Amino acid sequence: MTLSPVDISGSRILLAGPGGQVAAPIVEALAAQCELTAVARFSDEKQRQQLEAMGVNTVKGDLADHRSLQACPSDVDYVINLAVVKSGDFDYDLRANAEGIGNLMAHCRNAKAVLHFSSTAVYEYAGQEPREESAPLGDNHRAMFPTYSLSKIAAESVCRFAARQYGIPTTIARLSVPYGNNGGWPFLHLLMMKEGMEIDVHPEAPNFYNLLHSSDYIEKLPYLLAAASTEVCTVNFGGSEAVSIEQWCEYLGELCGLQPRFRDNPQAFGSLQIDTEKMHALIGPTKKDWRQGLREMVEQLAPELLLA
Repeated sequence: MTLSPVDISGSRILLAGPGGQVAAPIVEALAAQCELTAVARFSDEKQRQQLEAMGVNTVKGDLADHRSLQACPSDVDYVINLAVVKSGDFDYDLRANAEGIGNLMAHCRNAKAVLHFSSTAVYEYAGQEPREESAPLGDNHRAMFPTYSLSKIAAESVCRFAARQYGIPTTIARLSVPYGNNGGWPFLHLLMMKEGMEIDVHPEAPNFYNLLHSSDYIEKLPYLLAAASTEVCTVNFGGSEAVSIEQWCEYLGELCGLQPRFRDNPQAFGSLQIDTEKMHALIGPTKKDWRQGLREMVEQLAPELLLA
């Protein structure tokens, strides 16, 4: 039976990493109903000012440095970690991504639940086979982001340790391909098609993923918090329907009168379709059809490209 979502209205939430494409819609949704504090390095002061104008409390801090988190509230109800670093420096990326979640959980050890966003990049490449949560892990993204997969795997391990050490109910959500009206990987592909650029794809085509629309991941967030346990609930998190890069590029081409040009590249990300059985059992299926989501994305970000 699907879990009942926690009621987050009026709750105190600490969110790490508010500046990314995935985080932006979440921050907007939470700011309207919660007492939200966002922690980040805030190298862009304008971004910090925009958050504060939305009513978000901001703290300048670096998850890699536990001392910088002292300004964060520790008496929050929930912690959501969306922070991620892909600098290519193994030492720093491991400290920020892996030690960082440990620092955050140690600081907020009395929270009701922690939601840590991981990635399907933690899985070993296995062709078109859907990955269950128990599937082998591996250095999937090394060719393009040398530190990413390893630091995300390490972060999950630290997260599990901290959950048990401090008794914090925790969910690890392995995110597939998020997108929405503020962009994402499919929008990058659309821009490449517009410029006549080739799109690298793995030769073992088709390359399946699970597009996850922002409206779905916002709706499912309280369910993911409800799934948290001190033994840690690790769950795949993507759209209920698998779709290939080739399919979504072809569909974007139909919408905009463009022809995608694919180039086989063994170093490109291969298929990373997820098994959704556990996700469906815990939080239910997603709602947004990927075609409708892509159309809405183009209508919002590049309406001039749509065919009449």
